[in-house]
Amino acid sequence: MPSAPLYFDYAATTPVDERVIETMLACLGHHANFGNPASSGHAYGQAARAVVEQARRQVAERVGAQPEELVWTSGATESNNLALKGIADGADKPGHLLTSALEHKAVLDTVAELERQGWAVTRLMPDQAGLIQPDAVRQALRDDTRLVSLMAVNNELGTVTDYAAIGEIVRAHGAILHVDAAQAVGKIALDLREQAVDLMSFSAHKVYGPKGIGALYVGPRARPLMRAQMHGGGHEGGLRSGTLATHQIAGMGSAFALAGEPAEAEQQRIHQLSERLLNGLLALPGVALNGCPQQRIANTLNLRIATPGFNSAALASELALSTTSACNSASNAASHVLLALGLTDQQARSSVRISLGRYTTETDVDAAIKVFTRVLATAAPTFW
Repeated sequence: MPSAPLYFDYAATTPVDERVIETMLACLGHHANFGNPASSGHAYGQAARAVVEQARRQVAERVGAQPEELVWTSGATESNNLALKGIADGADKPGHLLTSALEHKAVLDTVAELERQGWAVTRLMPDQAGLIQPDAVRQALRDDTRLVSLMAVNNELGTVTDYAAIGEIVRAHGAILHVDAAQAVGKIALDLREQAVDLMSFSAHKVYGPKGIGALYVGPRARPLMRAQMHGGGHEGGLRSGTLATHQIAGMGSAFALAGEPAEAEQQRIHQLSERLLNGLLALPGVALNGCPQQRIANTLNLRIATPGFNSAALASELALSTTSACNSASNAASHVLLALGLTDQQARSSVRISLGRYTTETDVDAAIKVFTRVLATAAPTFW
């Protein structure tokens, strides 16, 4: 049986850390902590509630929030929906919403729905480096701007938005700032005590936790404006009803706690591997980096390959990577992010996203360079 391809798609999802699995297993089974966290009248429910609240504290500590400011959701997609629709439903009438053309589909599709409901929408285009600059946000704000939604780390490019500076601008204007931080935990510093952010979305499965669980930070400016999108019991401070999945929540708490142990050393390791990989691939003819080479996380590289006849499928048997984000793959469309950068459809389709993570080794990186070298060896470069 052929060996599995080397995994270079950590931006799509991460394997669950074995330590996280142990935490989750303690909440499953007849002899485990299986109770309903909402059943406060007996010991089983109380024990489950204690696990849920411990996890809430762990997530809050990692992002610099108060535990009571976090609402459990099924993932970043639901968090984004709750953030945007929750604020929109709480408004007395539709206003202006500011976002960018680089956002995840979970934001763009939600924004499109609000637009159909009467909201005016501005979708900012990135600069030449693929960044949304604070000045661009300032210039796009209108008197009726009520909500701004921008991601912290782009899921396809790995570029980092200066959302802290943007937050100060948005707050001074009187609007609400939502930040999709699904790709940010453990990679950049998050401190909601110091940053002017009102809503922030998180996902567990991007940080070695389980799929199907996430959270939304709801700050004090946003809380009075929010309206629930899921009703049926008034759980989570009235913002998200439904029986809490104790084992998944415990897993998310554990994963977020582990993301800081030790974050600096791990990011330095990833940075060294990323530089080794990037230098090795840029040395090949026709390979170029998409997006800003400086203002980015080390984990994610997006490369444009200008080689006639190149087909990423030739890499698939040996390297698990992505030609687009997972949110686009079902439609087989060229990446909307790369098109927004000004790439042609052909250039976008000839680009690959390579993302590294906790289990990537130097041996893996060197093997990936060899695979690319072999696949591209027979073609001459074409420079677009």
